[in-house]
Amino acid sequence: MYIGQMAKDILKWPRPSSPPVVVLEKRVMAEYGMPSTHAMAATAIAFTLLISTMDRYQYPFALGLMMAVLFSTLVCLSRLYTGMHTVLDVLGGVLITALLIVLTYPAWTLIDHLDSASPLCPVCITVILFCLCYNYPTSEFYSPTRADTTTIVAAGAGVTIGFWINHFFQLVSKPTESLPVIQNIPPLTAGMLVLGLTKFAVGIVLILLVRQLVQNLSLQVLYSWFRVVTRNKEARRRLEIEVPYKFVTYTSVGICATTFVPMLHRFLGLL
Repeated sequence: MYIGQMAKDILKWPRPSSPPVVVLEKRVMAEYGMPSTHAMAATAIAFTLLISTMDRYQYPFALGLMMAVLFSTLVCLSRLYTGMHTVLDVLGGVLITALLIVLTYPAWTLIDHLDSASPLCPVCITVILFCLCYNYPTSEFYSPTRADTTTIVAAGAGVTIGFWINHFFQLVSKPTESLPVIQNIPPLTAGMLVLGLTKFAVGIVLILLVRQLVQNLSLQVLYSWFRVVTRNKEARRRLEIEVPYKFVTYTSVGICATTFVPMLHRFLGLL
């Protein structure tokens, strides 16, 4: 996502002109179009999930491939339908993601090992990703691209740190069998559905509370540090305020989702 968002502000290819297209999303019109980061995200999520699970669970590979193609295709078509991207933008996003998957796949196991074993992982993740967000390419006018990029990258940092906490402090049980473990996907029952919805509701409530608390606290600290009027909403767009408060808030959200939500589930007997 960082690569895709940054490429937009470097290439500066405009969104499709209206007319002829009908623009259904007004908020992001200030952003540039090439590549489509929605297409990149959809392709990455669908195909990395397929590659990561095909040796862990027993399911027809053709079915998994079909679902991955269907999901990413629907997202790509939605970007054309909403008038946000051209066909070239979408194809560019898909091709960039395919290249990234091919280049990074040999290192997936190493990255997973570093994430769970290296004591320096949280520091490296936090420093590197914060510096990337803070040094995001500037543009002639304000657009939500930098804020959205910081939100996404910070959430990824929080998730990574959360998994590190789980492994490093042994908050998760170790597998009883050597990996990979080939398992059958259990059928969906009414009880599983109710349990899943309950866990989701409990997790979302905790995440929203943490998000609101950390956001308010971080903004208060930054406003006080830079001597900004609290009610000045435009101040949130300043680099020295927008990036730190977004990064701290959504890193906390990522950590909460991967560490504290499961702990709450165990406490409530939902696991």
